[in-house]
Amino acid sequence: MADRLLTVAEAAEQLGTGERFIRRLIAERRIRYVKLGRPVRIPESAVVEYVEARTVEPVGRIRARYGKAA
Repeated sequence: MADRLLTVAEAAEQLGTGERFIRRLIAERRIRYVKLGRPVRIPESAVVEYVEARTVEPVGRIRARYGKAA
């Protein structure tokens, strides 16, 4: 099944950012996009990949070296 192609506005809404940020990602080629003449569309999977690639997992709990204070 083919990906749904999002407009810049729709991609910005999914990421919770402004359109300017999405256009910068496109200009810097940091996200996949499809050029349909002048309009630009972003595959939904590209947005998901972008988020997954930049997701930082939390660090486990750091134990105190000397135990509890009195």
